[in-house]
Amino acid sequence: MRFKIGDEILVTSGKDKGKRGKIERVYQADAKVLVAGVNLFKKMVRQTSDRTNTGGLVLVARPLPVGNVAVFCKKCDKPTRIGYRLEKDKKVRFCRKCGENL
Repeated sequence: MRFKIGDEILVTSGKDKGKRGKIERVYQADAKVLVAGVNLFKKMVRQTSDRTNTGGLVLVARPLPVGNVAVFCKKCDKPTRIGYRLEKDKKVRFCRKCGENL
């Protein structure tokens, strides 16, 4: 999986197309990523007896497929694909458009 926690991404398709956010969690087995503030759904939650939860509608972020997101390069300020190269016997990720390390 080319995506890592903390990467800034741009949503390329779906109802939230054009939104940007940071990856909070990566689901490798399902090939999905969870992005803060993107792909929000309403969920009905019951009130609990210990009064920590008042109940009602709560907005919950759902995971997005990795095919619907692209990493956002900070240097060239565009969405890009990720490439790999070896530098001093270390594998590093880089932007395919400008060549900057991610």
